[in-house]
Amino acid sequence: MSDKRPFVLCLTGSLGMGKSTAAKFFVDAGVPVHDSDAAVHALYEGEAVPLVERAFPGSTSDGKIDRTKLGMMVLNDAAALARLEAIVHPLVGAARAKFLAAAEARGAPVVVFDVPLLFETGAHCDCDAVVVVSAPPEIQRRRALERPGMTAEKFIALLAKQMPDAEKRRRADFIIDNSQSFDQTRAQIRDILQSVAKMPHRQR
Repeated sequence: MSDKRPFVLCLTGSLGMGKSTAAKFFVDAGVPVHDSDAAVHALYEGEAVPLVERAFPGSTSDGKIDRTKLGMMVLNDAAALARLEAIVHPLVGAARAKFLAAAEARGAPVVVFDVPLLFETGAHCDCDAVVVVSAPPEIQRRRALERPGMTAEKFIALLAKQMPDAEKRRRADFIIDNSQSFDQTRAQIRDILQSVAKMPHRQR
């Protein structure tokens, strides 16, 4: 890739921290954002369907992956989950590479990779800098429990699968404090974009 490649800013944050809001504000600021969750949704209705059905017979219906059925097949089964990730992660990586090549062709100076499990999956190795969205635990819990279908038990179980917020913040190049107003979050994003404009790409 040439020296003109975009600066890759990776965005992550634990459940309920407001990462999706921050991603939207990057889009509003004119930065192309690749959403890993959206990529998985698209794959579950396309390219991944035959591969997942072969590995997990009965996990698809109407030409799409049935997330509920598949979820039951990998629930509390580390080996099954690892098998699924071995199928899905390379496909998401390929979609991300295609997105990056298109952004480079358009001359975008910065792109954002929105990756919920950035550190947990090792995807931070592909970043020039990492932004972690954070908020105090009480705000995080309140926001998470406002989501449809979320329960206190589910919240605790999901958090247990994620790297602790304190560890994410320790590894971050930038931290967005998302506990206050939208305007303050936008201001922090503007400051980050000004900073990365002067930062070198990481050697990879």
